[in-house]
Amino acid sequence: QVHVVESGGGLVQAGGSLRLTCVVSGHTRSTYTTGWFRQAPGKEREFVGAIIWNFGHTYYADSVKGRFTISRDNANHTKYLQMNTLKPEDTAVYYCATSTRPGAPARADEYDNWGQGTQVTVSS
Repeated sequence: QVHVVESGGGLVQAGGSLRLTCVVSGHTRSTYTTGWFRQAPGKEREFVGAIIWNFGHTYYADSVKGRFTISRDNANHTKYLQMNTLKPEDTAVYYCATSTRPGAPARADEYDNWGQGTQVTVSS
């Protein structure tokens, strides 16, 4: 069993920054990737980015490239999503998820364990 817990959401003005935290615990031996997704009201869950555990390689959706950064603290089984220059269209519930599939899968159904989500609201 793998447990995923996100935190760090909140309300921020456009142009501001937030950092989300994802703590992964449990039987993580087979976990290969941590991904971040977001879902706005009435929209499908959208890939934001991912980090490969062993190598630290990161991948991003075009919509956030250059503004968002994923990093890791392996000692504490923690992944971070640093979000800068936030826009109102970034408003969504953000989810952290883990996958045992190699590479950086971008489809939600390729991830096995999900956190409860954290709300990010960007005001204009």
